[in-house]
Amino acid sequence: MLTATPPHVRRSGQARAAYVLIWVFLLLNLVIIELMLANPKTPAHNTLTTVGRVLGLHLAFVLALQLLLIARLPFLDRRLGMDRLTSWHRWTGFTIFWLVLLHPTFVLLGYSQLDKISFFGEIPNLAKQMPVLLGMIAAGLVAIIAVTSVRAARKRLSYEAWHFIHLLVYAVIVLAVIHQVYEGSAFKTNDLTQIYWWGLWAFAIGALLTGRFLVPLVRNVRHRLRVAAVVAESDDVVSVHVTGRDLHKLQARAGQFFLWRFLGYNRWWQVNPWSLSAAPDGHSLRLTAKAIGTTSAGLRELPVGTRVFAEGPYGAFTALGRTRQDTVLIAGGIGVTPIRALFEDNTLTGDLVLLYRVRTPAEAVLLGELRNLAQLRGARLHLLTGRTSEGHQPFSPENLRGLVPDITERDVYVCGPAAMTDAVLRSLRTLRVPARQRHAEVFRLAS
Repeated sequence: MLTATPPHVRRSGQARAAYVLIWVFLLLNLVIIELMLANPKTPAHNTLTTVGRVLGLHLAFVLALQLLLIARLPFLDRRLGMDRLTSWHRWTGFTIFWLVLLHPTFVLLGYSQLDKISFFGEIPNLAKQMPVLLGMIAAGLVAIIAVTSVRAARKRLSYEAWHFIHLLVYAVIVLAVIHQVYEGSAFKTNDLTQIYWWGLWAFAIGALLTGRFLVPLVRNVRHRLRVAAVVAESDDVVSVHVTGRDLHKLQARAGQFFLWRFLGYNRWWQVNPWSLSAAPDGHSLRLTAKAIGTTSAGLRELPVGTRVFAEGPYGAFTALGRTRQDTVLIAGGIGVTPIRALFEDNTLTGDLVLLYRVRTPAEAVLLGELRNLAQLRGARLHLLTGRTSEGHQPFSPENLRGLVPDITERDVYVCGPAAMTDAVLRSLRTLRVPARQRHAEVFRLAS
């Protein structure tokens, strides 16, 4: 007798396959790169320029990897989740920053030694060559992006400003490709190495154009999304209902998010990641946002009928990630939106417990809906209020076990402010909840 493989087992296997494929891709390319460096077409002038060449080729490879990470490829997103990919994007970005700093430094040191002039005197000397100048401009843009990605700087910028600055990455790509055409030598050993190198870059750029432009364009032309209703949930929180054609073909799931643009109402570059706050039913989509940035603050005035351009759905924060029969959902503040959608999701079966953390009951967005869903599903809802202090730690290991005694036997989904999410994950590790049962969503979206 044949039995169907449970969805969570299939997804676990798909995630492992994705990890294996990524490691094979990385190792295979690194081996090829080291072989190219071992047999360059033209020898370097001295040891310093040799180091600069090695760093430059690895920099170009990491840039290509970064394109794949920000391409939002469905294959990786559905198996690994946008949070994990964004974390990799962040660390890859800082790797690029250091390589951008070190590559020209060693090249300049090498040529200053060769020309017998100072390091700083070599800068205008090399800048007279247009390909080198373009590389220097690209390095400056990378530095700007890296500085604004530091958490201290990030907190001072609105999401819209941060996103606009990160659009500079496209200028970096163009400048980097031109720089390689004229200055690259390690991959010009023979026709085969050039085919490999430009094939790698064509794949990365093609993935980026497909994932970021072609697929969203085709989907939006097909579905014709428009604002159907705007509902004020509180003084600073609003829900937007969106309708369109054949929305079931989007295959959106509770817990996922879209990148939303409201055409004619905001500038084209003003895009925000908002989760679905209701389980998609194939006829409409709902997002709920708190007035934080320029775009979210203006949603209350959004005219009905406004055309919507949405990218997605993204994220693996769904019921497909479950490994156990029973579930705990933990929400903090406006992070309740994907949790509320999951709470409604009929594929999330078994015993459900929802812990909702806010400072005051008045801040509990969508609380009435959550209570109705809890009653309908026979689930438990705990509203945790008050300010966090040394004597009041609602998500300490002891309190979590007190609220959910069998928490180690459940999947745990958590979404909320970064500090709260980190506190919950620390407690789950202390309680020895296995990593495969911990699911977290924190919006650290790549550009």
